[in-house]
Amino acid sequence: ADSTMARNEEKAQSMLNRFITMKQEEKKKPKERRPYLASECRDLAEADKWRQQIMREIGRKVAEIQNEGLGEHRLRDLNDEINKLIREKTHWERRIVELGGPNYIKHSAKMTDLEG
Repeated sequence: ADSTMARNEEKAQSMLNRFITMKQEEKKKPKERRPYLASECRDLAEADKWRQQIMREIGRKVAEIQNEGLGEHRLRDLNDEINKLIREKTHWERRIVELGGPNYIKHSAKMTDLEG
């Protein structure tokens, strides 16, 4: 009977730990969520982090779009999402320049020119 009791205590402790961790994560969330407006961001490092996050999202969606098994609707949705992310990336890049960071816009324009 002792081992069952110990096991139940372990389970309860484990659930409590998960609950506490979840609550701590919730407290962190608002700061971790990407601001809707890039102009609200006052921190260069933060702006750069959001730009990186957008680039990763674009990369994931581009990889998904290349999956041949996608239906036309999913393909169109993904394309719209990618275009929206690219617009958002431009807003962040503009904001990064305003905050005194590197001008990614200039560099990406050159890359597009090279590609044709």
